[in-house]
Amino acid sequence: MVGGVDHDAVLRQIAADSGWTGRYAFLIVVSAAISLLGLLMPSVAVLIGAMLLSPLMMPIIGLGFGIATFDTHEIRRALTALVAGSAIAVVLSVVFVSLSPIQTITGEIAGRTRPTLFDLLVALLSAVAGAYALIRGRGGTVVGVAIAIALMPPLAVVGFGIATMNWTIFSGASLLFLTNAITIALTAALVARVHGFGSHLSPQHTGWQVALFVGGLGLLSVPLGTALRQIAFEAAAQRQVRDAIRDHFAGASRLGQLDIDYAARPMRIRAMVLTPRIDPRADRVLNAALVDRLGRPVDLHVDQLRATSDEGGVEAVQIAQAGAAKADDDGRRRRAVADLALLAGIDEAAVRVDPQDRRLTATSATLPGVDARGYRALEQRAARALPGWTVALAPPSDVGLPSIGLVEGVIDVTALATAAWAGARTGRAIVVDGGTAAQRAAVATGIGDQGATAVTGSARGPLSLAWAPPEERRTTGG
Repeated sequence: MVGGVDHDAVLRQIAADSGWTGRYAFLIVVSAAISLLGLLMPSVAVLIGAMLLSPLMMPIIGLGFGIATFDTHEIRRALTALVAGSAIAVVLSVVFVSLSPIQTITGEIAGRTRPTLFDLLVALLSAVAGAYALIRGRGGTVVGVAIAIALMPPLAVVGFGIATMNWTIFSGASLLFLTNAITIALTAALVARVHGFGSHLSPQHTGWQVALFVGGLGLLSVPLGTALRQIAFEAAAQRQVRDAIRDHFAGASRLGQLDIDYAARPMRIRAMVLTPRIDPRADRVLNAALVDRLGRPVDLHVDQLRATSDEGGVEAVQIAQAGAAKADDDGRRRRAVADLALLAGIDEAAVRVDPQDRRLTATSATLPGVDARGYRALEQRAARALPGWTVALAPPSDVGLPSIGLVEGVIDVTALATAAWAGARTGRAIVVDGGTAAQRAAVATGIGDQGATAVTGSARGPLSLAWAPPEERRTTGG
């Protein structure tokens, strides 16, 4: 492997590209800005454009070759360029996010906050390819390696976490960047030694290099392996919970909403089931079954929503679909009204009918144990059961709003949409309390964008939603 390698030429190229220069600083600024735009839009194509610039790659590889040859001067040069470039990228991201009207946690941002052992393996294999390509004079391959590893987007996410004071995002993105940078540097050092760089070093020096490589990757493997194990558990746990609930509520029952808080102790599970028969023992039986399946304590509660007619025992969907299939329009309208009244638990006279627009409007009766998610699912079920009709089923005015807390730093968009639906249907304003000012503003704006009225409230406690007093005047989005 040593044969055919021009060691002096490779070291000269690395020395020329791994230090601080005006071109390097310019590329840092441009790459950071493009990365942040790609994260906020979000756009994978824009992010790839930032990865192609890859200004941080050469200082990291230079650091690795400095370690391989024990060149302290090169180590200082490359490390200075890497630290300064990273600091500039983070500071620019903080400034841009602070000035940006959009501070939503997109999928691209969230995807860079939970690094696992797989990310370390990607960085290791990519670094092998990049160092080999550089040594063998195939510099074009380094571009593909830069796309695979993606150094700048995690730094932009670090800046986003600082600007929004979201330390979950900050810590996750920081770990991802450190994983990539350390793995690239150490792997580049290993590949360089294999190709004859640092051949003048003593066996003791080689031993220190091997120990640094094994120790560095070993330390990184601990949190990354833990994260991978947690993600695997969450995927398996969600499947086990769904299977247990579906097995218990067999037949015509349907599982609606399912929310699992894996960080809670005991693990918190909330579900809604549309079922023809209410089972008062369901929570106790399912809790015991899931403790056996998952091997950890759980706190489970299932909101059971009756979805059939007590008189006929026929599922409401089948009744509505049969009624809508009648040829006579008046008969279809009467059947639609009857079915909606049945689902909402109200008299047929309480259903308002607009035959011209084929629209049914009603306010549901209070159903014990049903929150906004349940009433929204009831409206959606009625809409599916009444083809050709628009259904607007408002929940009762005292309906409970869903929890809007953060899950791994990401706002639950389903809960946000449900709260906006409840506010729009009831005509009541919603107050967003707790969290940071940016989080409260983002939630209020999200609710307002979906047709409801929301304002920001106090900063005490975690994020939460509450109905505004009816006498207070509110404005959309706070």
